[in-house]
Amino acid sequence: MSVSKKQLLELIESLPEKDIGELFNFAGYLKMKNKKDNFQDLMKASESSLDFWNNSKDDEVWNNV
Repeated sequence: MSVSKKQLLELIESLPEKDIGELFNFAGYLKMKNKKDNFQDLMKASESSLDFWNNSKDDEVWNNV
């Protein structure tokens, strides 16, 4: 389903005032969820790069630093 911002704004304008707070809270939840998903993707990417450094040769070099 493709919804434009214009359509969303029209829907918001048609809502009763009493429902605006609930919509605001839901939009905040979606924003927070998106940030959390992006952070988890970043964590997975960084964890996969750790395997590259986990070897005895690098350990030997860093032990002498």
